[in-house]
Amino acid sequence: MIKSNRSRRNRRGFTLIELLVVVLILGILTAIALPAYLSSVQTSREGAANANARALASAVQAKAIDAGAYDATVTDYASDMGGVLPTNPCTGTATGYTITVAGTTAVVAASTGTNCGSWAPLSFSLTL
Repeated sequence: MIKSNRSRRNRRGFTLIELLVVVLILGILTAIALPAYLSSVQTSREGAANANARALASAVQAKAIDAGAYDATVTDYASDMGGVLPTNPCTGTATGYTITVAGTTAVVAASTGTNCGSWAPLSFSLTL
């Protein structure tokens, strides 16, 4: 018969204090990184909305050159943009863009939405 004389100090594993320290360190790292991550997500949404508005402005200009006039209906440009309008990440909708027509000029911009906070979208001015 072999006796096992292991004491408590020889056992392998982590103590409760060690686990609490690790959890505390992870919480501090998360508290530091989370605001930067959320800010970068918002910035990328704004950039995507502006890029989509720029693509829509190109489609509006191309269609206006063919037709001789601007069309202010956003959904009319779906076929010109590959069959579907891009989703505005700030509003979460494909119709989250505005086209303002005044005679031979038009302005295309992304709409602001709750996903981007307060920001000023770029506006793209077009002239025939």
